[in-house]
Amino acid sequence: MRCPGQDTQYWNSKAIYEAKCPKCGNPVEFFKDDTARKCGHCGHRFVNPQMDFGCAAYCPFAEQCLGTLPPELVAQKDNLFKDRVAIEVKRHLKTDFKRIGHASRLARYVERIQKREQGNPATALIAAYLLPIVAQAAAGAAEDWHRAAAATAGQFLSKLGAGENLITAVAEVLAALASAGPQAPVEVRVLHDAEAIVRLEDQQKTAPLPADELQQQLSGALLTDGGREAATAVLLKP
Repeated sequence: MRCPGQDTQYWNSKAIYEAKCPKCGNPVEFFKDDTARKCGHCGHRFVNPQMDFGCAAYCPFAEQCLGTLPPELVAQKDNLFKDRVAIEVKRHLKTDFKRIGHASRLARYVERIQKREQGNPATALIAAYLLPIVAQAAAGAAEDWHRAAAATAGQFLSKLGAGENLITAVAEVLAALASAGPQAPVEVRVLHDAEAIVRLEDQQKTAPLPADELQQQLSGALLTDGGREAATAVLLKP
C-alpha cells in the first residue's frame, strides 16, 4: 500500500502550488511530493517549503518514498527524531519524575545554548534525553561510563530505527562528556554546559551561593559562549 500522503488519488487543488525562489524571487511550481526543485530563472535548487517531513523522521522507507533526500532534509530528519527519543525515554522512566524532569531541563538548555553554537543540534538533544539513563547505569568508573553510553544509545536508538551514524554520534557525545574540555566537539561542550546549569540550578535551590561566588563557579565550569549566556540569564537574573 502506498503512503496516502504521496498517493495522487488523495490530492486536491492544494497539491500544486508556487513558492518564491530564495535567491531571485522567481515563482517555482511545486507538487506536494517534490522534496526539492530547481528555479528555472537562476538555477538555484531549494527544498519544498510546504512539505511535511514529519514521517521521514522515523519511516525506514523515507528515501524510497520521497526520492533522494536533500541535505536539508537529512538534518531535519534527525532533528525530528529527537521527539520520538523523548517519548521513549519517558516511557522507560515511567514514574521516575525526577529523572524525567532532569532530561527535559537538559534538553531545554541544550536548545538554548545551541542557538549560539555550531554543530549538530539533534545529536546534542538526543544525548541530553539519554544522559540521565546513562548516569543511572554507570557505576562511576570511566570504563563503566563509556560502556553505559554505548549501550544506552544502542538500546534506545536502534529500537526506534535510527541509523548507525546517528547511534554512533550520540554514543560518542555521551561517552566524551565524562572528560569534556575546551577542545571537545561542540556537541559535547553544549551538553556539558547544559548539565552544569542544571546542577547549579539545583544547588541554588537547596544551598544558594551569593552572586559573586556563583559567578566564580560559572567562570570555571562552562565551555561555550552560549552556556555562559544561558547561565547568566537563568542563575544570575535579578
